[in-house]
Formats: sequence, C-alpha cells, structure tokens
Amino acid sequence: MDAYDTAGDARHGPGPEPAPRKGVAALSLRYQIAAALALAVVAVAVCVHIGMVFLHVAPSNTVSKKHGPAIEDWIYPEFEQNWKLFAPNPLQQNIAVQVRAEIREPDGGIRTTGWYDLSAHDGRDIDGNLLPSHTQQNELRRAWDFLVATHDNDNRPVGLRGDLAESYLRRIVVLRLDREDAAGPGGLVERVQIRSRTTNVRPPEWSQEQVSDKPMYRELPWWEVPEDEAEGDPA
Repeated sequence: MDAYDTAGDARHGPGPEPAPRKGVAALSLRYQIAAALALAVVAVAVCVHIGMVFLHVAPSNTVSKKHGPAIEDWIYPEFEQNWKLFAPNPLQQNIAVQVRAEIREPDGGIRTTGWYDLSAHDGRDIDGNLLPSHTQQNELRRAWDFLVATHDNDNRPVGLRGDLAESYLRRIVVLRLDREDAAGPGGLVERVQIRSRTTNVRPPEWSQEQVSDKPMYRELPWWEVPEDEAEGDPA
C-alpha cells in the first residue's frame, strides 16, 4: 500500500501552491497594525473636519454655541465657507489684490516697486487650465475676504482674528513677491503695502441696470515684514 501511494504521488506531482497574498495582507503583522492605525487616524481626521464644517455652516445650535471658538480655530482661515455665489445677492464685482514693496538694496538704499497685480497673475495661471489648483483659485481671494471681514472701514483689525488675517495675507504676498524676484539680487523686502482694485461686473445687454465702470481702490497701511519672512522662510 505504501509503495502504491508513493507511485501515485509521483504521477500527479506536488499539490497546487497557495495564491500569493496581495495588498495589506501581504505585509507582516507589525506593518498591518501600522497601516490599520494610519487609516484609523485619517478616518477620524476626515470625520472631525466634516463635522467642523457642518457646524460652521449650519444654523446656530447648542453645540456650535458651546464650542464656537474651537470651530472657528479649525475653520479659519483656510476652510472658511460663504454664500456669495448664491441668490439673492451674488457677488457682482471683480476684486483684484495688488501689492508693492519697499526694498532695501545691498548698498543700503531703499526703493519702492510698482504695483504687482497678484490676482491677474492667478487668472493667467487658471485661464485654459482644465485642472487649476485650489491655491491658484482661492488662496489669495480667500485671504483678502478674511482680512476685510476682520477689519473696520479704517483698516484697523477687529479682535484677535484681525491680527491673524494680517499675518496670513502678508505671508502670502511676500511669498508671491519672492517668486517674482521683486527684491532683486541681494535685496530684502522690508515693508509691503496691499490694496484692492474693485470694478463692477457689467450687466447683460438686455438689462436696464446702470453701473459705474470706474475702479475703486482700498489701500491698506504699510506693513513691516519680519526678517525671517523677508528671507523666504515664512514658517
């Protein structure tokens, strides 16, 4: 019987090999645990973010009243939501954010640059781009909206968020100036001044509405640029 069984095994060959494991199952137990923990952290972060955005845009309720400061710290300034796109009062103006700078030259002299139209630069990057980045579309625009919402008509900050809005916008424009090489060889950006140029969107030809085509400007005071930001390190 043993000889027959041996011969039979020889005729049929070894049994089929198990299929190789794929994906997470192919990892060792230690790495499987690490992957599971990473996925859990991401899932929790996504749930927290969705919850914070929901509480921010939802009507005032017990939870949002109790945890208002925490919700605002999470949302502002990067994730702010608004309803300007929708009726009854959609945005009917084009707002361009512009900046100029005072540059300290290597010989100690000071020069003032012309105005850089940062919004126009973003517009050129977006035009014809099928997949423009979130930064190109929203970073500068939302930073300006954030500043306007936290400053009075005399451009003075209102509350702690006003100071945050100034710092956020200043860092953005300093980085943009650095990309444009506004300081030049050996130069250093010492101060920046930001302004908005607002023009009304022309009504359609069939409309009887009359709007001014004259641009309106809002100039902010000159802001000192901290040395670490002027050197290209806004962290």
